[in-house]
Amino acid sequence: MPGRKCLRSIGMAHLARMLALYLLVAGPAAATEQLLEDAALLAALRGGGHNLYFRHVGTNWSQQDQVQEAGDWRSCDSTRMRQLSRQGRDDAKAIGSALRRLEVPVGEVLASPYCRTVETARLMELGEVAETIQVMNLRAADYVGGRASVVASAQALLASPPPAGNRVIVAHGNVAREATPAYPAEGEALVFAPDGEGGFILRGRITVSDWSRLLSVASQ
Repeated sequence: MPGRKCLRSIGMAHLARMLALYLLVAGPAAATEQLLEDAALLAALRGGGHNLYFRHVGTNWSQQDQVQEAGDWRSCDSTRMRQLSRQGRDDAKAIGSALRRLEVPVGEVLASPYCRTVETARLMELGEVAETIQVMNLRAADYVGGRASVVASAQALLASPPPAGNRVIVAHGNVAREATPAYPAEGEALVFAPDGEGGFILRGRITVSDWSRLLSVASQ
């Protein structure tokens, strides 16, 4: 993508080692749900230690993905891959602005290597964006080890604490549906807290329109 920020890529060999070690030590990740009210959720986010899993923002559903070989998903050509809509791009900017205004610390930003997920993460302007196949779209999972491998690697990521602040992950609805207790709408954030025992807890769901409410809570 023209003008994209520096992107770091997590390689297959590293991912395989990390996943094998995780499964050996912790076994399959366990997910539970303990949703917080707005004020408590905001306080938790400000305190850090959470993984915010975003489904990419709104897309143009008249467009269709055409993945015929590895790497096709990186195309930002709307005739080849589904891209963000104009409203989606505005929403991504608004979400990033809300997170900054709410003083939610972000120490790491990861994105699936699809153009629409990387663009969502970039438009949020929360820090350098690193591409990772740990949360690859399940429709392209066969190119990176299969559906079970992607689901397990996504769960391992959500069960791991961020290096600092909170970790923002921008990926796809189908990964969340298979790896977590929730299926997010476009632009929705699922807030997970690693439980310290190899699993993670769903602490909140924040839709695009919910950010304005959290800003109101913060101003009280």
